[in-house]
Amino acid sequence: MMKKLILFFIFSAVLSVWLSAEVNSIRIAKQYGFNTLPFTVITERKLVQKYAKEAGLGDNVKIEWITLAGGAATNEALLSGSVDISSSGVAPFVRLWDKTNGRVKAIASSGKDTIGLVSSNPKVKSIKDLGEKDRIALAAVKVSIQSLILQIAAAKEYGIENYDKFDHLTVTLGNPDALVALTSGKSEITAHFGREPYTSIELQNPNIHEILNSADVVGKGITTGVYSTTKEFYDKNPKLTASFIKALDEANEWINANKKEAIELYIKSENSKESVSVLLSILEKGGADFSPKVAGVTVFSDFLYKVGAIKSQPKQEDLLF
Repeated sequence: MMKKLILFFIFSAVLSVWLSAEVNSIRIAKQYGFNTLPFTVITERKLVQKYAKEAGLGDNVKIEWITLAGGAATNEALLSGSVDISSSGVAPFVRLWDKTNGRVKAIASSGKDTIGLVSSNPKVKSIKDLGEKDRIALAAVKVSIQSLILQIAAAKEYGIENYDKFDHLTVTLGNPDALVALTSGKSEITAHFGREPYTSIELQNPNIHEILNSADVVGKGITTGVYSTTKEFYDKNPKLTASFIKALDEANEWINANKKEAIELYIKSENSKESVSVLLSILEKGGADFSPKVAGVTVFSDFLYKVGAIKSQPKQEDLLF
């Protein structure tokens, strides 16, 4: 009897340790765009591994980056369990927070970059000039951060009841494909509401000009994208989650201190044909901010609540772990 009790307690202790053990790999969904620069630095400098080891998680922590087109796709991957952390615009994230009753929350900002809407139509100088023949490419119709900024701009110009005035002109298209479509001149696409570096690359074309940017609509220094995860993953993996956030913080500091080297790493890692000078100008003019601190996201959630897109109106702290 005593032997059985001893074996039972040993088994219980082992099972308890196994159930409470953190995973030794992390799958992160990312999108196309310059806001993946911190990922490059994190990977090349093995920053998550560095902090995971300091936290007592050992030497074998692995990271898998999974590239998906748009916040809707990254959110679906998070809900299905295909990834552990999702990188998406604030708009699809807030919708997911509402849909899951707060089971999904943000752990950090993925960018405070200015998002630009550019056009190849010479008659379109502002959104007021957009017509029925214009087609605006963006990451996801109605649910992307670009779509939400366009809705906020429309509401300011035409009243809240007309917030969706331009929705029927939008087309779901990933940033790389949108760039090709817009610059080729052989597509129905006449505008692109994208992210850096695509906006700066497009504006090098003399036939393309900017008609709107997010700073004009919601102000500067506003978090436009976040890293989010589920309560289950966050609760079971506090050390690994903290290691990821610390890695983001160090990557941001390193990028600010080593801009040219960071861009060279990005170009090599992504096998990119973008020029160093274009990407460097984006960093130097403040067109990209990778600080993990979340700021001002309720400008988006308040609007979504006001137009009935979400059921609950959160405060910023409600959206964060």
